[in-house]
Amino acid sequence: MLPLFVRSIKFLVGGGFIFVLLIALYGTITAEKPAVTAEQEFHLHPKEDVTFSFDNPVLGKFDVAQLQRGYQVYQEVCAACHSLSLVSFRELKGLGYNDAQVKKLASDFDNHAKQPTLDPKTGDRGERGNLPSDHFPHIPYSGNGTPPDLSLITKARHGGARYVYSILTGYADQNGYKNEKGQELLREFPGAKSPPGTFFNPYFANLNIAMPKPLTSDGQVTYLDGTRATVPQMAQDVSAFLTWASEPTMETRKQTGLAVVLFLLVTTLLAFGAYRTVWAGVKH
Repeated sequence: MLPLFVRSIKFLVGGGFIFVLLIALYGTITAEKPAVTAEQEFHLHPKEDVTFSFDNPVLGKFDVAQLQRGYQVYQEVCAACHSLSLVSFRELKGLGYNDAQVKKLASDFDNHAKQPTLDPKTGDRGERGNLPSDHFPHIPYSGNGTPPDLSLITKARHGGARYVYSILTGYADQNGYKNEKGQELLREFPGAKSPPGTFFNPYFANLNIAMPKPLTSDGQVTYLDGTRATVPQMAQDVSAFLTWASEPTMETRKQTGLAVVLFLLVTTLLAFGAYRTVWAGVKH
């Protein structure tokens, strides 16, 4: 048997350990909780009341007509500030355009930006028109902040297309704005007033976004297919287009995944049938 003093030391060490744990637990329970911020109380998750043709994870497909309308919104509204540098003009054939139309779309984009050039002999920089083989050029911007490139925006933001749709349709007036709890923003958080040069949008992470409301009124874009261009319609169309831009091969991926699952299912059934046939006469 261990000497009495050794056993006493074990009990003392164990008791001390338990005592420290109890102090830590008490401190955790009684610690002052961090102050609730305006972002926590008023930030909204992307809207769920909008649907897209590609929502189904297996059978969802792009609506080509919607993608063409979405590109029109991007070209006429968004391209003034936002680049699409990971997409090439010739990929627009995936929207149903033919070679001649793609060539014209690339040429028309010269109004926003052209392709930079560099003379290897003189080192002089210049510009040339866009060609179907080119990627969308970088959009120069001289205002405050740096508008994000939209090539992967629906992949980079929680909610994807719904995030973009929510931002575009979510601008609101701070004065009198209330959340679902009935709390009034500026009454609860007087310091949350949007700084100069920013605009209140509860779907943006810190509630204040530097981008002015891009879709200001119905009919801002005249759709070539005659669809009525309401603000929600334009927001939904450009959100669908940006989803396509981030993954033009989405339909192929879904079709391939479905074919693989079906193949594995059939293979499993055949393997099970073969197992039953081979071992049918063997007694266990």
